[in-house]
Amino acid sequence: MLSPEAFRDAYDDEELAEELPDSPIGSLRDLQYLYGKLYTLATTGGGEYAPYLTPDAADDLIDTDDSLLVVRVDVSGTEPRLADDHLGAVWLTRYTEGLVQQVSHCKYPAARGIDHSVTHQAGRDSDPEKLARYAKERLTKWATDDVVETAADAHEDGWIVEKLAELSEDEDVLEAIEDGVKTSLGGESATALLTVQVKTETDGEYRWPGEVDVFLEAMRRRKLSKLVTKNKADDSSGDATDLVTREPSRTVGTSEDPQNYFLGKQLEKFPGLDIEEAWRSHPISEDAAVTVMNAEAFVEACTYRTFGAKVYYLPYFFGRPTSEKARDLYGLLYRAADDGDTTPIEDAYEEHRERDLDETSLRFYVSAVMPHQMSRYDVFGETLNGQLHYPKELAFRHNRLVQNTSAFVTDEGDDWTAPMPTNEKWELLAGDDNRLHAVSTGWYFYQTFAERDDTDADADDPRIQALVNVLSGEPITVDVLLEEFVSRIISEETDDEYDGFPSFLVASQFAQLCALADGDLELLTTSDTEKEPITREPTYEEYTMEIPDILATDGGHPADAKLESFIQDTPALAPDPDGPSITDERRGAFLLGALVGDIASYQEYSEDRSTTLVDQYPVKSITRSRIKKVTQETIAKTLTYTRQEKKEGKSYPGTKADYIVDRLRETILDPDPDEWEIDTDDLRFYYALGITYGMNDHPDWENVESDDQPDLEEEH
Repeated sequence: MLSPEAFRDAYDDEELAEELPDSPIGSLRDLQYLYGKLYTLATTGGGEYAPYLTPDAADDLIDTDDSLLVVRVDVSGTEPRLADDHLGAVWLTRYTEGLVQQVSHCKYPAARGIDHSVTHQAGRDSDPEKLARYAKERLTKWATDDVVETAADAHEDGWIVEKLAELSEDEDVLEAIEDGVKTSLGGESATALLTVQVKTETDGEYRWPGEVDVFLEAMRRRKLSKLVTKNKADDSSGDATDLVTREPSRTVGTSEDPQNYFLGKQLEKFPGLDIEEAWRSHPISEDAAVTVMNAEAFVEACTYRTFGAKVYYLPYFFGRPTSEKARDLYGLLYRAADDGDTTPIEDAYEEHRERDLDETSLRFYVSAVMPHQMSRYDVFGETLNGQLHYPKELAFRHNRLVQNTSAFVTDEGDDWTAPMPTNEKWELLAGDDNRLHAVSTGWYFYQTFAERDDTDADADDPRIQALVNVLSGEPITVDVLLEEFVSRIISEETDDEYDGFPSFLVASQFAQLCALADGDLELLTTSDTEKEPITREPTYEEYTMEIPDILATDGGHPADAKLESFIQDTPALAPDPDGPSITDERRGAFLLGALVGDIASYQEYSEDRSTTLVDQYPVKSITRSRIKKVTQETIAKTLTYTRQEKKEGKSYPGTKADYIVDRLRETILDPDPDEWEIDTDDLRFYYALGITYGMNDHPDWENVESDDQPDLEEEH
């Protein structure tokens, strides 16, 4: 395959323009056709028969010893005969790059049968007897094949094929071929292509199949014959307008497809399918069908597996393909095919950075395919409007959120921790230069969604749907996120493998929620007006190189200012200016969690208790009917510890954690939770978020100096 530089040199603007479609990419078939064109140009060049060749099928044989066995036939005289010159009737040589087009191999991927071309590929390490049989079949099977004979009858040089068929009836000739093969191999096995050279003029040279038009036409007709008989059809073909070229032509209905979309067993693509009439519902011309089949190498290069599904992320440029766009696209495809360790998203991003490609015109076909059984698939999340912008920006904004905003980091010199914890060993809570890889592979959601067995993949897997949504720029519903988040939290709470409350998990989920809600991305949506605030972008202070002093120094408790700021900057928690709403209920759940987490930390570190309020009131136990009782018991426990510490001589201006308790009284104990309408997942997630907040709500020991701040620990 040509390198991007060699491809650029091989075709000038005019030559390339002649090979490209005349219309913009409007369907998957258009895109596959363009991929097939580029692949053909990069491997076998242009021309009528180039799309029919399969150079990759035997590319592992190139420049290997004993990789090409040639049966040489002289048909220039009255009677055909085997060659008797210095190379002999059978010539064992090396298959080289320069012979690819001359040998003109067209593979037939079937367990039995001969290849479409007169050139045939033997199996690996075939013994001499088998190779001798394959060599003889160039005459006995290929030259006498019904389709080949029909093609020969209609071609002016059909007599060449007839001469080969005539030789196939001569036992002495066949025996000479067998002896020649065995002698050439010296009894050794080999992996090789087998082909034929013919001499058609008395004083002429022996010609390769690629130099004999009737061989190429017969190859073409053999390959096309398979496109109309797939899935037991007799002849699924007819005259119609080609859906790719938009030209009237002979069309086929059961051709192969790089993505297995348009197969006879895939009834969702062919509702009410009549195989014989498939060409009417999906008409594609013979040549276009073969070109589409050639797209497979590039399609597979832009494909990867995750969650048991196959994700397609196929790049193209918006608008009518031009020579320059085609070269840029080829560079992307070549890079994807050449680098197996990265996704096509990362390849496109690197290409964009290195060559300053026009990101606004770069588009992607995105879909995920879930296989169930042979030739049966579910296709979902299909779109032609995917953009690099979404996965790239989501990765960037997640990094910025956990590294540079007041929700996760503190002002330089602050005496109190940030609302959410970070951890350099916890991928979603640390700056990650490889975040785009996590987003594009689905690992981003694997870490936070409910765990599943990928060996029993389900087409309804929300991780796959979330991945496809991000890749295509479609919003994810908040309801799905909250359900997945809560399910994962509860599973880790109850799993003995995990030690304590999964605060880093909850903080990671919250970071995702905030990143997806970014106003420029708008990757969150909901049909529930009460959940709409969750889809809004938070307004946390963003720190730059010069970190501002964002907390007021009015003499109040630093934790009070931090809590107020966090609530006001989080739309899902901020008081609704229009009056009481689900937001108040959500804030109540968060504040209860914050108090439970705060007191649990006190119990663990000051009381040395192994079982705390977090264990007593796990996330799965919180419901609308129970939250009032849990609040009363938690506040009662807080008052107990307040009195206990006062007896020990510690001075409090009020109740322990009063900055939480006072707000909690206003949201839960005064309005009756029995009248609440918030759904359970919403309630539980923000309760879990509150626990995470409360457990992280303490002095920042790295910044606090005991000489200057003697009371912070006591006050907490």
